[in-house]
Amino acid sequence: MADASFKPALRFDALTGLFDPVVAATTREGTFKRQVLHHAALDHGEQALDLGCGTGTLALMAQAREPGATVVGLDADPAILERARAKAAAANAPVSFDEAFSTQLPYETERFDVVFSTLFFHHLTDADKRTTATEILRVLRPGGRLVVADLGRPHDPFMRLVAAATVQLLDGRETTSLNVGGGLPVLFSGAGFGNVNVTDRLRTPVGTIEIVVGRRPAAAA
Repeated sequence: MADASFKPALRFDALTGLFDPVVAATTREGTFKRQVLHHAALDHGEQALDLGCGTGTLALMAQAREPGATVVGLDADPAILERARAKAAAANAPVSFDEAFSTQLPYETERFDVVFSTLFFHHLTDADKRTTATEILRVLRPGGRLVVADLGRPHDPFMRLVAAATVQLLDGRETTSLNVGGGLPVLFSGAGFGNVNVTDRLRTPVGTIEIVVGRRPAAAA
C-alpha cells in the first residue's frame, strides 16, 4: 500500500527494528497501556480494534487480559505488521492484524465495542485526525468506547520544552501542534463522541501523555 503522506512510526524504515525498545525506554509504555486497557474495560465476547497498532504490544496485552474477546490490530506499515504477526504467533495469541489507513477503515459500520489507540494521532495531519475520528465513530457500536493515549497538553513549561525537543522535533509541528495544544478532546467531541474527557496525564521523557476517553452516543430509544 502506497501513500505519499505515509511515514514509518520512527520516521525512517531503517529504524523500524528499534520501535519496541525505543517506545519502552521513552514513554512509560507499560504504565499508560495498562491504563488504556483499564478504561477500555474489554469484556468477554466483545470486539476491539487497536488502531495504529504498531508491533501489536497493546493488542496482545488486551487479548491476554480478556481471552474471550476478539482483538484486531490495524496499521498502514507492512514492515511493522510483520513484527506484530510474529509476536502474536510466538505468543500463540489469536489476534489478527490488518493493513490499511485510518482514514478508510476496512470494517463494516458498528462492528466494534471498543477502539483504542496509543501514540498514533500525533502522526496524522489535522485533516486526517478529523477523518479518522469520524471513521472510528462509524465502526463503533452505539454506546461503544474510545480510549486514546497520545501526546497532549504539557503539564508545565518544562514538559513543553521536552515535547518540542523530542516528539515535535522528530515528527514535526504540523502533525503534533494540535496534540500539544490540548486539542484531542475537542477533536473527538466535534466528530460526534459524547462524554469526552481526559482521565490521566503522565509525565514522560517525550512530554505529557494524555489518556482521552469518549463514547459513541447510544441509539435513540
